[in-house]
Amino acid sequence: MSSPHLQTYNERAKKHANKAARALLEVMEEKQSNLSVSVDVTKSKDFFDIIEAVGPHVCLIKTHIDILEDFDATVIDRLRELSEKHKFLIFEDRKFADIGSTVVLQYSKGIYKISDWAHITNAHAVPGPSIITGLASVGIPKDRGLILLAEMSSKGALTTGSYTEDAVRMARARRDFVIGFIAQHRMEGIGASDTENIAGEDFLVLAPGVGLDVTGDAMGQQYRTPEQVVFESGCDVIIVGRGIYGKGENVDTREVLKQAQRYQAAGWEAYKKRVQRI
Repeated sequence: MSSPHLQTYNERAKKHANKAARALLEVMEEKQSNLSVSVDVTKSKDFFDIIEAVGPHVCLIKTHIDILEDFDATVIDRLRELSEKHKFLIFEDRKFADIGSTVVLQYSKGIYKISDWAHITNAHAVPGPSIITGLASVGIPKDRGLILLAEMSSKGALTTGSYTEDAVRMARARRDFVIGFIAQHRMEGIGASDTENIAGEDFLVLAPGVGLDVTGDAMGQQYRTPEQVVFESGCDVIIVGRGIYGKGENVDTREVLKQAQRYQAAGWEAYKKRVQRI
């Protein structure tokens, strides 16, 4: 059997037990898109202008819902409507990092009630396995999926070496809920012992720090091209933000659409090259 990343998204979808993972892979195949747009803006008008423009071209919309300065419950209602209209999943980039009992409340309660609308969320591995246990108690009954942060794209990130190995081990123990990683490379087999059975292991890899025009910014972000991320490193989803909508204020939706189509095409070409089914 070939390595998971050399199989098509559709082939991989058929083997995933987690409903959110299957749904994401099926959407990617159907829309011919491995593009996720990270909508990191502070005004709901800009938020929805961007989503309306990119929606037909993405598999996943990534949100930081707590940075919206004019958030109210209608934001979630409209976000769900657009998810159904344009057939994309929602990934709330919450980066949970607390003990199990606390993340249960952060995930399900408060003003955001993330588990009600986000198909996928993510967490740091720092608290240990209890963070997965807590989030899973809320997410599994709702058919949600969890992404762990195994690697980051910022300069000087500490998510390397033994930290990455421990994050993968934690995920391996909970493949019913942990569907993949924020990472820069494939994670199958990382941290596994010689006697451990990892046959059929297939984690989705979502890669931030993707850019077609720049290699870095003043805040330490480092960018790689879709070719480097998808074809060379075997990642599954490219995450793009400012490369598509700039500063995110008073957005030019025609330009946003143009850039979304550009990244969609680049990501898909790199994927087709990878699975050698051009």
